[in-house]
Amino acid sequence: MKRRFDLYDVVLSLIATLRPLVERLRQRDRDQALQLKKAANSILANVGEGSRRQGRDRLHHWTIAAGSAGEVRVQIEASIAWGDLEPELTRPALDLLDRALAMLWRMTH
Repeated sequence: MKRRFDLYDVVLSLIATLRPLVERLRQRDRDQALQLKKAANSILANVGEGSRRQGRDRLHHWTIAAGSAGEVRVQIEASIAWGDLEPELTRPALDLLDRALAMLWRMTH
């Protein structure tokens, strides 16, 4: 069995952890839920694409993935500020997000 890229697996876990948050947020703010989902999907897409690229092109995709990860954080923080999500419910997702961001930082620096 082929071993997948570790960061890719972390981001897949992040998406699985975000799923109930997105579903809850969808009931309160559909647009924000969609934006959170799109940003998380962008992390995964750029990590996957970057892993198949070479040189500066690879770094470009990983940099975009880091930007999308930042957007996921902002969407979660805004949802908490609006009272649409409770901070304790978001902790597992934020922990995985921090892990993914640390891995992306190491890969781009």
